[in-house]
Amino acid sequence: MFSEFFRHYLELPEKTKKVVCLGGGVGTAQILKGLRGSYDLTAIVSMADDGGSAGRLRRAFSVPPPGDLVNCLAALSDEESILQKLFIYRFAGKRYGKDTDLGGHKLGNLIFVALTDICKGDTNKALEEFCKIVSSKGRVLPASVGDVNIWAKTKNGQKIYGEQNIDLGKYNSHQSLTEVHLDPSDIEAFKPAISAIREAQLLIIGPGDLFTTVLPVLIVPKIKIATTKSKAKKIFILNIANKPFETAGFMGSDYLVTIKNHLKDLSFDTILVNTNQKSKIPANLHYSYVKYDKRNLEKFGAEIIADDFVNNQYPIYHHSQKIAKAIEKIINK
Repeated sequence: MFSEFFRHYLELPEKTKKVVCLGGGVGTAQILKGLRGSYDLTAIVSMADDGGSAGRLRRAFSVPPPGDLVNCLAALSDEESILQKLFIYRFAGKRYGKDTDLGGHKLGNLIFVALTDICKGDTNKALEEFCKIVSSKGRVLPASVGDVNIWAKTKNGQKIYGEQNIDLGKYNSHQSLTEVHLDPSDIEAFKPAISAIREAQLLIIGPGDLFTTVLPVLIVPKIKIATTKSKAKKIFILNIANKPFETAGFMGSDYLVTIKNHLKDLSFDTILVNTNQKSKIPANLHYSYVKYDKRNLEKFGAEIIADDFVNNQYPIYHHSQKIAKAIEKIINK
């Protein structure tokens, strides 16, 4: 009581809350963008990406896939100038072209590869240098160390190997996915990532591609243990829309059921659900809004916050400021 009085009287700053986001891709980037500057932020991303620009560079130069690392670092950037746009600039051409072709690559991915080479293969040092370049307001850490891939299984038992094949639906897409696994299954976790989870006061899981982005982080064995045992508040952010192939037809509760099937002891304090589905999703994307099945979601025992979180200009994504306001209320409870 007295310490609170003196803090306000002397206008002392509050200790910065430690927030860890587990996932990657555009979903996590939107969350980081909304929260940057207000908290001690860390993003932990999957190293199993083998598609697009990141996968091509992974094969061509034997480096960790830089895609999610770069996207999240750009989102944490303090730069609002042309420099930030440069990091996510994609050269014209095929994303899934030849590994050594320039076309389809993101400039930020190429910079990361160059930094890794300059730092003599030291990925950690390359990340540090990249953070300095982008004036990062947080950290982005790989979930694992070493070469790792994923494979998934459909309801009828079909196995699909590789992130790219899962992502592009290169299987009997009428059979929805039920589980995803790492190869090797005992992949080593990145130690600073484990430390970040243990020290966190808030863990945010999602939004993002469930089987290719979110779960590949959570099922890294030591991350699975650290996340489950963490005493931090845990938030799950439901996707705005279902991705073709991967989660086609999923209701909100299906996301939670799937996570429970992979991490049976993981529970959430709060679930954030978007209720604004008025904006039309471009037909060529083949996405559809996630249905909010309230009664089924209530069975998971978490507080449900249902509100307008959609980015009306890009309606398959969250609006960074809308979702940040909801998270801030949870942090400050």
